[in-house]
This record gives sequence, C-alpha cells and structure tokens, in this order.
Amino acid sequence: MQEKLAHEEIAAAIAQICARFGDDYWLSCDREGRFPEEFHRAIADGGWLGIAMPVEFGGAGQGMAAAATMMRTIAESGAGMSGASSVHMNIFGLQPVVVFGSQAQKQRMLPPLIRGEQKACFAVTEPDAGLNTTKLRTRARREGDHYLLSGQKIWISTAQVADKVLLLARSTPLEAVRRPTDGLSLFYTDLDRSQVEIREIEKMGRHAVDSNMLIFENWAVPAADLIGVEGDGFRQILHGFNPERILIAAEAVGLGRAALRRATRYARERIVFDRPIGQNQAIQHPLATNWMQLEAANLMVGRAAELYDAGRDCGAEANSAKYLAAEAAFGACETAILTHGGMGYAAEYHVERYLRECLIPRLAPVSPQMIKNFIAEKVLDLPRSY
Repeated sequence: MQEKLAHEEIAAAIAQICARFGDDYWLSCDREGRFPEEFHRAIADGGWLGIAMPVEFGGAGQGMAAAATMMRTIAESGAGMSGASSVHMNIFGLQPVVVFGSQAQKQRMLPPLIRGEQKACFAVTEPDAGLNTTKLRTRARREGDHYLLSGQKIWISTAQVADKVLLLARSTPLEAVRRPTDGLSLFYTDLDRSQVEIREIEKMGRHAVDSNMLIFENWAVPAADLIGVEGDGFRQILHGFNPERILIAAEAVGLGRAALRRATRYARERIVFDRPIGQNQAIQHPLATNWMQLEAANLMVGRAAELYDAGRDCGAEANSAKYLAAEAAFGACETAILTHGGMGYAAEYHVERYLRECLIPRLAPVSPQMIKNFIAEKVLDLPRSY
C-alpha cells in the first residue's frame, strides 16, 4: 500500500473489512464493555493501522486526508465511535514521534504499533488542568538514566488494553520557565501496570472502548523514552492536535451518516395512517437538513486535511471541522431517534447507541466554546477572552 490510493479505493477497502462486523457485533461490544479486538486485528492485518505513518517504518504514507476517509468509513459502517476509537490513537497519536523522535526511536516505536502488536494510549488531560495544558501537575524528574513521573491523568482511552502511553509531564516547574509552554516534556513508554494504577471510568456511551484515570508516583521511565528535547513537549504535542481534530470530525460525519441512513430507511418502511411516515414533510425536512449539514461539515474536514497534508497552517479549519461535524452528527442522531419514535429508544434499533456516542465529538478533545474562542481570536482578530 505504498502508492497513493484514491479516497474511493480506501473507502471501498475499509468498507469491505467493516462489512464483516455487523450491528450485532457492535451492540454486543457495547453491552459487554468489550474491546473490539477482532476488528482491531482485522484493520491491522489489512495494513491500515499505519495509513498515515512513514513507509520506511511499515506505514502507508497516505496522509491525513486518506486517514480521514478511513475513519469516516469505519464510523459510517455502524461501528460508530466504538470502532473508530479502537484504532483512532494509531492514526494521529504518534505524529510527535514521527516528527521529533530520533531514527532509533522511530524504528523501535512505530513498527509494532503499525503491525497491531502493540496498542497505545494518549495521556495529556488531567483532573484539575482540563484544557489549560500549561497548568498540568504531572511532574518528571531526571535521575540518572531514568525520569521519575508523579501525577494523575484522566479520560485516557484504551488504557485497559494499551501496552504503551504517550504522556506529557512538566520537567521544569512553571515558576522557573520564561513562557508557560516551556518546561513540558513528552514521553512514549511502556504502560507499566506495576507502577501505574488504572481506574476505569463508568460512562454514558462507547462502552466498547474504555476511558480511565491513571495515578502514579515515582514511576521510573527510561530517559531513552523522552521524545525530542526535554522541555519542548508542548510544541511537540501540537503536532498531534490538528490531526486529532480532523479525524474526530471525520468520525462524527460518519456516525451522523450512519444515523441518517437508519432514519431514512425506517421512514420509508414505517407505515402509519396508510402511508410511509417519510412521505410527511415533518419527517422529510429534518432529515434533509441533517444531510446538508453533514455534507458541509465533511467539506470542511476535507479542506483541513488537505491543508495539513500540504504542510500549511490548518488550525482554524481543523477546529471548525471538529465543531461543525460534531454539531451535525448530534443533529442527525437526535433526528434518527425522533424519526423512530418509541423504537428509537430501544437498543435493538441502534440509534440510541449512536446518540450516546455522538456526544463524544461534541465534548472532546476540545469544547465547542473553546473552538469559538479560538476562531474569534485567531481568525477574527478579537481580544482574547480568557
């Protein structure tokens, strides 16, 4: 898969894999809180986990636009955020390693992830810092050939099944740096369960992919697992932010399309007062609106990915894509429930699962309010509000 593939080819290939994992599979994973190991393995065996990784390390080098197509197709298949989240970290998470890691680190870290032999989680968010990353409290103290890490992380997806973790910690106290963004360091290391307590968080949806709190004190991490230069972690982690927004936006579009597909099918088949309910404009118009909103959001996803792949600034576009896609997905999932009426509340029709999952892209990895703040300040040149 070293030649550039057309997006239609990627979508067709991914859809073929997804067809092996139907609605009952995803419903059972959700009910049992079971990681979709078989699906993850199938994507890895197809050579797709490294779709945006460099070819020299076993990846496909296809770019973020191709990766967005892949993630949208996974979610659109009915796998939703559960399917997308099971492979999500592979696509964007190790971009800082790709950009800033040494040749030896990339050779050691990337191939096992691409082959599906290892799983990784992404540990930045903390209970008290939230989106104010410069105020995170996790500390990294150098002692010989190791760093000792102490702190807490929260909302860490896949930590129950992960072998590795990409973690941001403060290696120089905030009061000792010139800028708040200085003094943060990035590590990619083994998730050592003998040194890290992992507490799963019970949550509303996406039960197939776990979310967790990590707690650790004097966790010994090899200095060889420091990515790039000590203290430069904030700049490094930024290389994962825009790709993450692009991909979660693509996933939201896919989820919204899955909900819309089910809603329109039900509207054609459900007969009330001797006519299909889809013949009524009260049913038609919301569904038509959802389609337009999803397509518009998808265009912004494509624009952001195109800019990223061209090496151009895409912060405004990536954030806008995430906002627009999340809102469009929420609208489509809500309309799907309402179109089904009482049956929309039944798990067997799947749309209630979609509604629970569509709140994820609205909330994470950045809130809609912070996106509006970003656009107001960076695009409209308005004074910073916080």
